[in-house]
Amino acid sequence: MAIKLSGEFEINKTPDAVYEFLTDPNKFAPLLPEFQGVTVLDATHFHVKVNVGISHIKGTADVKMELTQADRPTRAQYKGQGSVAGGNVSMIAGFDLSPNGEGTKVNWQGEAQIFGRLASVAGGLLEPLGKKQVQKLIDALQAALT
Repeated sequence: MAIKLSGEFEINKTPDAVYEFLTDPNKFAPLLPEFQGVTVLDATHFHVKVNVGISHIKGTADVKMELTQADRPTRAQYKGQGSVAGGNVSMIAGFDLSPNGEGTKVNWQGEAQIFGRLASVAGGLLEPLGKKQVQKLIDALQAALT
């Protein structure tokens, strides 16, 4: 099952400052809904743990993330793979930054592929839940960058 989301927002910080924030897992990972912890391995690799749950399938997801595109100060893209109770997930999340007056316009896009029992049991509940969780993250990013 694939879930694709995208959007944009504007922030009153320079593209360089926004890029710096988005490429530091210690700064942005705690904004993830149901965040449990982050372990930074090196400049482009880290693991993040988040609580996940839908219906009777609940647990902690351990997601291995990699910063696959780092074009300062215009683009940051992550790819990740993880295990979730009852399935696996692979994801891509990207941020395109452009100057907008005194601030920055942030275009974001993400895609998650969910496999296994989680996808078959939760089915149609995953996309609305994913949208809700992503909106919480985007709201938290905007607040943190203000």
